[in-house]
Amino acid sequence: MKRSILVVSIVSSIFGALLLTTYHSKINNKTAAPMSTATEQETNNETTNTKTMLLAGGCFWCVEADLEKLPNVLSAVSGYAGGSTDNPTYENYRQGGHKEVVQITYNPTLISFREIAIFALKHMDPTDGEGSFYDRGVAYGPALYYEDDAEKEILSSLVKTIDQNGPYEKPLAVAILPRPIFWPAEDYHQDYYKGTLSGLKYQYYRTGSGRDTFIEKHWGNDTAPALSWEKDPAEAAATSTAPWQNYQKPDAATLQASLDTLAYRVTQEEGTERAGTSPYDKEYGRGIYVDILSGEPLFSSREKFDSGTGWPSFTAPISEDRVTLHEDKKLFSTRTEVRSATADNHLGHVFPDGPTERGGQRYCMNGVALRFIPEAEMTTAGYVEYLKDL
Repeated sequence: MKRSILVVSIVSSIFGALLLTTYHSKINNKTAAPMSTATEQETNNETTNTKTMLLAGGCFWCVEADLEKLPNVLSAVSGYAGGSTDNPTYENYRQGGHKEVVQITYNPTLISFREIAIFALKHMDPTDGEGSFYDRGVAYGPALYYEDDAEKEILSSLVKTIDQNGPYEKPLAVAILPRPIFWPAEDYHQDYYKGTLSGLKYQYYRTGSGRDTFIEKHWGNDTAPALSWEKDPAEAAATSTAPWQNYQKPDAATLQASLDTLAYRVTQEEGTERAGTSPYDKEYGRGIYVDILSGEPLFSSREKFDSGTGWPSFTAPISEDRVTLHEDKKLFSTRTEVRSATADNHLGHVFPDGPTERGGQRYCMNGVALRFIPEAEMTTAGYVEYLKDL
């Protein structure tokens, strides 16, 4: 590895043969079998749900050291990913087409996938797709990995906004890729910056590579997991006008002209779509569901569940005042109809047969009465205040 040549040239006269000493301390049992999915971690004797994400930003010693210092990141593990070989090692990972990567475990209730991605981008050179500072080649190229379409959209949108507003002279060249299998690196690479000899070697490498100089040039002291040109969510919520607040329902002729036949029959004539026909029945991405006409927020993805009925189902509305409930005796039985509060559109019915551990209610909705706003689009669409409900 080229970075070793740089470091050895600086410190060999001081340490000589001592540089051959490897750092074998195993910190927090960081290395294990291949890992690729979210985990659960024991914290203070309580089980806390956690998530993981994978990223590459050049030398994994540096990426790990930076990300471990980010609050609410629980661990950062150096490793290899993206190649065609199994069980890669430090000696052969490049031949197998792998990158140096770091797997992050974090608490998603305290820090988001997007915030970690921002922080990581600020601590690398995302404009160099051919390597990273002193180290050259695909093994050191920057990359952010996603597990689903929602995460892919978050990363694509983030790269776009930094390209439009960020501090770089060149466009970002960071790869956005499906998440591959993660292979932890050897013990001595974990927490490399903390060792007595390896820590000094790390500091020489980091300074000599120009990494810190590059970060300071472009971000200065602004290395927080946020973008300065984006409003604080609380500020944005306080100053924005909700797009549905001034909604006035059109007359029947206008509605009939603006909606397709099924959507009109369901929302205005209290009809029901056929079970299993709405794509929202199997939609489980993070985001909110809004009224198809007014755009008023109705349900959060957090409350969505698979009822097995063929209709999008939720355990509760995003807030009680977003829907109204009405007695319905049309089918020779008494049911409870659900309508949107602002637009007064028929949405569906609520039944007392939902998951007992989540309140016991099943809000059985017609997908044609709803519109889904993915998490990545909520801020620009005017729903930033509802990000906390996901």
